[in-house]
Amino acid sequence: MLAFACVPSVSQAAGLSTITAYAGQWKSHLVYYATAFSKAHVDDTSLKNVCWRSAGYYACDQFVNGPSKALIVFTYDAPHDIYHTYGIPTDGTPASSGKLVISGNTWTYPWHYRDHGKTVYGRVVNVFRDPNTIEFRQEFSLDQKHWTLTGRGIEHRISP
Repeated sequence: MLAFACVPSVSQAAGLSTITAYAGQWKSHLVYYATAFSKAHVDDTSLKNVCWRSAGYYACDQFVNGPSKALIVFTYDAPHDIYHTYGIPTDGTPASSGKLVISGNTWTYPWHYRDHGKTVYGRVVNVFRDPNTIEFRQEFSLDQKHWTLTGRGIEHRISP
């Protein structure tokens, strides 16, 4: 088992300080699978998160393959031990909101939506293997008990 002493977690850093783990430039490789909710393909991406903290907010301007694509704002609800996320796209489309649940070195982004009268649950599960490596997977479920893998990937930080 790897030691995670260098990877921030809620127990190691108070609230928003945990999110600083996302700052920097990353190379991402993701393989999508053919499922009811995804098409098979490979995606290689360069991400750069220029981040800062102001009072009760942690924000990252996220650059994808060069240009800025979104401002992502994080807040922390300490009584419920949950993070809220707000993605503000640069193209003027409406902002989105979501949740982030952190448990040790595992960071999960859950969501749900309606599709043909059924609720579809989705999630991205990020596992920090060390401060510069994130293994992740994307999954969907119709019952929140049985999850189907739609994609798997890895991110490596290439600069702070």
